[in-house]
Amino acid sequence: MFCKDEPSQRTFDYVLVADKVDDEMDQKSQRQKAFVEQLEKKNITVTKIVHDDKVFFGLRAPREMFEDYQYLLKVSDSCNWCGDVRGAVTQATRIRIVHFILHQTFINTGENLKELLMKDVFETMFCLHERKTQKQLTKKWARWSALFKGQPVSDIKYYFGEKVALYYLWLGWYTKLLVPAAVLGVVVFLYGLAFFNTSPLIKEVCQSNITMCPRCDKRCPPWQLSDTCLYAKVSHLFDNEGTVAFAMFMAIWATLFLELWKRHRARYVSKWKVYDWCEEEEELIMEIVSDPFCKPKQFRHSYLRSTVVLILVTLMLMLIIGLAHALVVFRVVAAPLMSECQWEFLRDHANPVAVMFGAVLHYLTIQIMTRVNRWVSLKLCHIEKLNSFAATERSFTVKMFTFQFFTLFSSLFYVAFFLGRINGSPGNYVRIAGFRLEECHPSGCLTDLFIQMAVIMLLKQTLNNIFEFIVPWLKNCLSRNTAKKLERKCGYCYRKACRDEQGRVEPCDICKLRDWLRNYHLANTDAFSLFNEFLEMVIQFSFTTIFVAAFPLAPFLALINNIFEIRLDAIKMVRLERRLIPRKTNDIGVWTKVLEAIGVLAVIANGLVIGVTSDFIPRLVYRYRYSPCATGAAHTHCMQGYINDTLSTAFMNLTEPDRVITQCSYRDYRNEDYTLTSQFWLVLAVRFAFVILFEHVVVVCKFIAAWFVPNNPIQVKNNRLHDKLARLKEEFRQMKRSMSTDV
Repeated sequence: MFCKDEPSQRTFDYVLVADKVDDEMDQKSQRQKAFVEQLEKKNITVTKIVHDDKVFFGLRAPREMFEDYQYLLKVSDSCNWCGDVRGAVTQATRIRIVHFILHQTFINTGENLKELLMKDVFETMFCLHERKTQKQLTKKWARWSALFKGQPVSDIKYYFGEKVALYYLWLGWYTKLLVPAAVLGVVVFLYGLAFFNTSPLIKEVCQSNITMCPRCDKRCPPWQLSDTCLYAKVSHLFDNEGTVAFAMFMAIWATLFLELWKRHRARYVSKWKVYDWCEEEEELIMEIVSDPFCKPKQFRHSYLRSTVVLILVTLMLMLIIGLAHALVVFRVVAAPLMSECQWEFLRDHANPVAVMFGAVLHYLTIQIMTRVNRWVSLKLCHIEKLNSFAATERSFTVKMFTFQFFTLFSSLFYVAFFLGRINGSPGNYVRIAGFRLEECHPSGCLTDLFIQMAVIMLLKQTLNNIFEFIVPWLKNCLSRNTAKKLERKCGYCYRKACRDEQGRVEPCDICKLRDWLRNYHLANTDAFSLFNEFLEMVIQFSFTTIFVAAFPLAPFLALINNIFEIRLDAIKMVRLERRLIPRKTNDIGVWTKVLEAIGVLAVIANGLVIGVTSDFIPRLVYRYRYSPCATGAAHTHCMQGYINDTLSTAFMNLTEPDRVITQCSYRDYRNEDYTLTSQFWLVLAVRFAFVILFEHVVVVCKFIAAWFVPNNPIQVKNNRLHDKLARLKEEFRQMKRSMSTDV
């Protein structure tokens, strides 16, 4: 653990940077001076150092400001149990308070720091890394050699604040619980691999002489079912009996993960003395510290604003769904065009290649829409005019996640539940832009969903992590030389006191400037830095649970990604980026509700994937109603003839050089007059019955799991009880002593 003593006088709480303006009558110069004067009125010490074309303002808040903060914590309703009530104020707390005060300081024009930054009056602002603590975190945590070591969560909390510490605590817990899910997913995959060459369904496709109907209307020829032997083998890897049990397991796993996380969180927030912490109440305290005569921001609600926000959110979701339709059109158009291609590979594998190209295009759409979604979410929060930063953050999180979820999953929902089900039949095909809709392979539709998920998940995780690390690393490498040149211009300090990390001697201007330049040239951080990490992991959690029936290897890929993600994020935060603003909280916030909603959606989606998308139900119906075993035939595998049973016949008259084709097959349950057979209605009824049964059974299991695992361990409850009793006794003794003194 790090030393928790009060930081020495050497430490500056914040640094502002501005471009040097020679003309003192210039508007920028006047506004800089006005803002500094307002800070000095609040007794904040401002140290100004000019270097080349930059002006650095080092800010240090007075001790009285933090004493006021501690007193207000002590008399508050929800924050009085916190460890910050007494003792030394940590540097993380100092930074948080000064950051708030900076944004609550206005000049005579009514502009605050945010507006001054937008108008280039100030270039940037940042808090300083503590060199000694930074080195300690690098040694034990923020390096690749510590890949399989535990995380020093309490040290992270001391340096970066509870919010960052809870992110790493959650990510570490999520990664740990992914281990059983990943192992079982690999087992399910190996189960499909074990019957790779012996499955009668694969043999029926590979040894078939069935002629299938053309994929498009013009130059697409009829094709042989046996040509898609590889596709049938891949389908069996992910569409087998094991995926049903795995989907049920993952739905219950999601609930257990959340319930166990609540217990895990409770232990740490109780240990950190923030169990009852209220962010809104701390904002009120910091407002009083900043301005003792401040007025509270009233709660407001406007039906007009709410209606406008609702309409705009609906329009945005319609736009996102429209983009998903555009991807469908791309695939519909691309598949027949590739079927007419001169390249034999593209011609023979037109549908899978179209699916892969569609997935890549979907990934590019996600990258573009992520920026659009963020901008729209911020504007909508601005329209709402919420009364606190915490409330604004919650609102932004819900909106941004909703937009991202629709951006990522709209196309997947089409592939899962509509592909091959609304395309019509020969002579009555459904068309878009004159092209027929796609059809599923005779082996099932689940492989299309698997391809889409695998491409998006691999691209998103791999490329995002590469860019996340490479961009700040390159910037750090490029700026390192510039920083060294600037530091050489600073001169060299020969004072031993400046190099004494434990001393309380005020450093010389040379040492101050060196430290400020070192932090100035790191990659910038903002309020979105931690949000982006949470969003990335929650989206991954969605991929891991919602369509896991189509991609059992998703938990395994997530596990591998997260092992590296923890160290990558640690290296970024400690070594490559400016220090994040330490924030105090007792939970991961609205993300808990989002994860619970994903858990419920996972039950519904996986039930529909197994019941509607996969061939599990048609195989079940065939096995017990239409198979050779059901009709009493002996010495024959029960699934013999299944593929042929799922195909219907269409009549045509096509003359080829070596033959005349009078009929072809297509995937559907239809009679010769294209009416639906009784088997279609039986399969449909069993599908719906299975979905209802699956969801009810899993939901009951989820409720039992949630009831069985209490949110708070008994030890945490008892510790809190003893702490409250001890605090009340201390207050009572102080009151008695005060009364005795008065007498």
